[in-house]
Amino acid sequence: MKKVILLLVTLFSLQVTFAQSETSLIANALSKYMEGSSYNKLKLLESAFTNDATLYLTGKNGFKRYTPKEYSAFFKNKKKGEFNGRVAKILAVELIRDIATAKVEIAGPDRKWVYVDLFLLKKFDKEWKIISKTATRVDDKK
Repeated sequence: MKKVILLLVTLFSLQVTFAQSETSLIANALSKYMEGSSYNKLKLLESAFTNDATLYLTGKNGFKRYTPKEYSAFFKNKKKGEFNGRVAKILAVELIRDIATAKVEIAGPDRKWVYVDLFLLKKFDKEWKIISKTATRVDDKK
């Protein structure tokens, strides 16, 4: 009986360790997005996504679908490596085998605007990539 309990505890520990390491790899992909968009690093930002990722965003011209390259172009006229005021933090990650969802809060300077971004991620070999993103504004618009 002791051996069975020890085996179950060991298996459970391995599963927890696996989930923690996968969550860390997902956080790495999200960090590329957050750092790339906060510091105008276009190549880093684009590297967080698959080439055919879809980004669904609402802007001045309504709801539109963007590619990662189109999205990164939002930051092209800003100085690379200079903080642009976007503060990002991961709120939640849910992992299911080789797919995951994530929720990230993005706030502007002095929290003048706040968005929640939702991501779909997929594991490719040993790397996680964003395959889709959408966002909504959650602050009280003034």
